[in-house]
Amino acid sequence: MLVSGSVRFADGSTREMPLPELTATLVLSAVPWRAIRSHRGQAHLPGLYWSSTTGAHVVYESRLELARLLLADFDREVVGIAAQPLLVREPGRRHVPDYLLSRADGSVLIVNVKPADRLGSERVADALAWAGRVFADRGWGHEVWSGADAQRLANVRFLAGYRREALLEPLAGVEAALRSDAVLTVAAAEVALKAAGVAEPRTVVLGLLWAGRLRADLDGPLSGDTELEVLS
Repeated sequence: MLVSGSVRFADGSTREMPLPELTATLVLSAVPWRAIRSHRGQAHLPGLYWSSTTGAHVVYESRLELARLLLADFDREVVGIAAQPLLVREPGRRHVPDYLLSRADGSVLIVNVKPADRLGSERVADALAWAGRVFADRGWGHEVWSGADAQRLANVRFLAGYRREALLEPLAGVEAALRSDAVLTVAAAEVALKAAGVAEPRTVVLGLLWAGRLRADLDGPLSGDTELEVLS
């Protein structure tokens, strides 16, 4: 049975077509299918997150969705993010996923965020299994996400505070000051940048980590002894 996909645009209009004909480019040009709402006593906390990937705000409907959004924004392979990107339906079924992620290699990942304690529900499992089949038939990947390593997520959340590209714009080629035969650590990088005349070396080191121009093991706590690799 043919599955359709619908997107909504900023002027309030919608467009529906067979899902195989719906492109990620069109989805990324649309607005979220649902408007976020808030009311006294609600269980989830929706909001807006400013994404360095999109250069605009992206909506989220819960803190768990925000966590997955942070990881997507940090992922250098992700070049496009759309929240509540489309409505898919066939007779008797309809579904709005949480995110569409477009990657640099042209692939697309649909993400459904669900708390782990809800995955045992037969109704939820059936809906997610159907969504997985539908998106696989379209040629898109499908991920059911319930959380990540707490330390890694804490590190990414911390680095997101340094995601403004304006912090790094005057510093083209600054990585040259960090190249040496010695093991480079966060503390050593700060010393090297200070010697090169950078006024706020810690801000720059953390901004370079967010931007993917430096790499570190984020599965452990970040400290002055954290080892870094220069990537550009």
